[in-house]
Amino acid sequence: MDNPFVTTDWLAAHLSDPNLVVLDGSWHMPNAARNAQADYLAGHIPGAVFFDIDGVADTDSPLPHMLPAPADFAHMVGALGISETMTIVIYDEIGLFSAPRVWWTFKTMGAQNVRILSGGGPQWRAEKRPTEIGLVARPKQKFHASFDADRVADFDTVRARSQDGASQIADARPAQRFHAEVPEPRKGLRAGHIPGSSNLPVSLLTEAGQMKSPEQLATLFAERDIALDKPLITSCGSGITAATLALAAELAGARSVAVYDGSWTEWGSRDDAEIEK
Repeated sequence: MDNPFVTTDWLAAHLSDPNLVVLDGSWHMPNAARNAQADYLAGHIPGAVFFDIDGVADTDSPLPHMLPAPADFAHMVGALGISETMTIVIYDEIGLFSAPRVWWTFKTMGAQNVRILSGGGPQWRAEKRPTEIGLVARPKQKFHASFDADRVADFDTVRARSQDGASQIADARPAQRFHAEVPEPRKGLRAGHIPGSSNLPVSLLTEAGQMKSPEQLATLFAERDIALDKPLITSCGSGITAATLALAAELAGARSVAVYDGSWTEWGSRDDAEIEK
């Protein structure tokens, strides 16, 4: 795939480009005691718009931050001042945590040029680059959505692939959660993993807030017997780090990767979902 990352030098040189939009896609685990939007208001990359992962979502779903319908997404991001033809650069304040989820969302909805800031907010700040406070409002735009269904897997698809093996399933959660050695952080979820799935914790994919090289990533997938030339579905707790795992797979050479949007929050809550430990 084309390099999905841009450097801080590149972004600093292009911040004033009229066809560029920067998005703060920060999101934190419910138990992190940290408010991403409050952090954004306190300081962000100049001109950056806050992308609310929980708000730009199907808010009628009982599951967190599920993809909205394409028309709803188009309306919401158009109101943020984003069109599908713009260069969209996404960052988060962990380094590389939730930005890939926003990257995957825009790619799924048909945006043409979506990038992630290498090193994210932490690197931008470490280099003492400028920040600004407060809310950024951009003129409204028209976003024409073109939904790529091949990038998304739902419960029925994952259950079928778990049973027939036609797609591999990789889980980005920590090993202790995958093996049911610790309880899930979300209440009401059973512990374990999808039958037949492999575990590749997202923590192994990055180093110092940046994605490892394609060669290193390919080695990680090979060590877990995940074949990059076969269809792959990625999963995690609620569909956030599954997108990071999907990005890593594509960087390593995979050509058919879908994210299980409901992930373990859906699977672990359903009595009709078989579980391995």
